[in-house]
Amino acid sequence: MSRIDALNSLLEQSPTDIFARYALAMEYVKADRDEDAVREFHEIQRIKPDYAAAYFHAGQALERLDRTDEARDSYRKGIEVAARSGDKHTQSELQAALDILG
Repeated sequence: MSRIDALNSLLEQSPTDIFARYALAMEYVKADRDEDAVREFHEIQRIKPDYAAAYFHAGQALERLDRTDEARDSYRKGIEVAARSGDKHTQSELQAALDILG
């Protein structure tokens, strides 16, 4: 059983497990399956809207898919989330990604 299969199986039993969902999204990134990764990052945002890293990684995947407007939106939302939670490091990473994207 692949890691992706194992994580999907785990999520069938516990669909709101943020850590398993994040691990699955990152496995999709490693496998060059950015559409699937974006879907999982969006699901994380739906379940736990204050999970700032999901906005950063969604933005990165959206950039690779040439969906730059959506990537900008993801970075902007992530900046707001990180600012509200006081996560300066993630806020800075998101702002840098947004700045590079233009």
